[in-house]
Amino acid sequence: MHSLTNIAWLGLKELRSLVGDTVLMLFVAYAFTWTVYSQATGTSNEVNNASIAFVDEDRSALSRELLNAFYPPRFQRPEEIRTDQIEDAMDEGRFMFVVTIPPRFEYDLRAGRHPEIQVSIDATAMQQAGIGSGYIKNIIDDRISSFLRRTEEEGPRPAQLIVRKLFNPNSESSWFTSVVAIINQLTLLTIVLTGAAVIREREHGTLEHLLVMPLTAFEIAMGKVWANALVILVATAISLFVMVQMVLGVPFAGSHALWFVGVALYLFFATALGLFLGTISRSMAQFALLIVLVVVVLQLLSGGSTPVESQPEWLQALTYFLPTRHFVSFSQVIVYRGGGLGAVWRNFAMVSVVGLGFFVYSVTRFRKSIAVAK
Repeated sequence: MHSLTNIAWLGLKELRSLVGDTVLMLFVAYAFTWTVYSQATGTSNEVNNASIAFVDEDRSALSRELLNAFYPPRFQRPEEIRTDQIEDAMDEGRFMFVVTIPPRFEYDLRAGRHPEIQVSIDATAMQQAGIGSGYIKNIIDDRISSFLRRTEEEGPRPAQLIVRKLFNPNSESSWFTSVVAIINQLTLLTIVLTGAAVIREREHGTLEHLLVMPLTAFEIAMGKVWANALVILVATAISLFVMVQMVLGVPFAGSHALWFVGVALYLFFATALGLFLGTISRSMAQFALLIVLVVVVLQLLSGGSTPVESQPEWLQALTYFLPTRHFVSFSQVIVYRGGGLGAVWRNFAMVSVVGLGFFVYSVTRFRKSIAVAK
């Protein structure tokens, strides 16, 4: 009981220190509001407002029909250019796509020949270029088919393909990136706050004050863990309910309580990692460099930026021991698919085991550093 009281008072001391640091609190508020919003809305996996030009060498009814088939919001209104302007226009970056319709295109098509349409693509924006080329192909194929049939209606087909998109029917990229943004900020800020607290104690000389008190290394560490975890947990809740659900309109299919249980388990690991980095760092500058190395790796291998399945098999086996991978996994199951405890208990268990092991190791390192300080 006496130990719990010490941990509570140490945590309150840590909270007062955090609240008193205006710059740090503003940074936390910024990270969980504007950063989440900008990451969710600033990047998109869909083609949007793509610039396109046509070189119409046919001047037929069909070529005009193809030109009029492209319109906002996927594409800008097409511009007509000449053949000798293609190279300069692409070099200047004026157009992402240039469609060239050859002479006698409609005539050859009606004669049963197979004329070709050339699509020049600026592939410097690789993702939009790849998706946009698929859009262009489908639009042109549909327009040519309907033009030749003289009707928009399609005849009966031997088999009807029905596509149903589950969990995100309209393929809104913000639904996914907003939650990933919260996960990234949660990981970064938890590690920064906990590690910076340890270094701040050492640089300000307050660690020596704690050493003369009847406190154990475990109590000092736990005080920092629960205080910093509480700040991040509150910031995460505000970001989820206000920024993600209210501002961005992202639905939450599963249980909020279950997701926050998973967040609390992950925070245990993240605070332990911050404690470890703060213990081995001799200055704030060294700690900042370690943050860059560690956090970037955790985010890249978590499955939030790229699917885990696209990684090499040997790397997938290693990422199984990263709590960030399991955090992203159970977040997708709970937030988007509405899964319950039966679907995520393995992820919870892995985060708990790795977090507990890392916490024990971090406290051991922290105890040794205190012994050296004594």
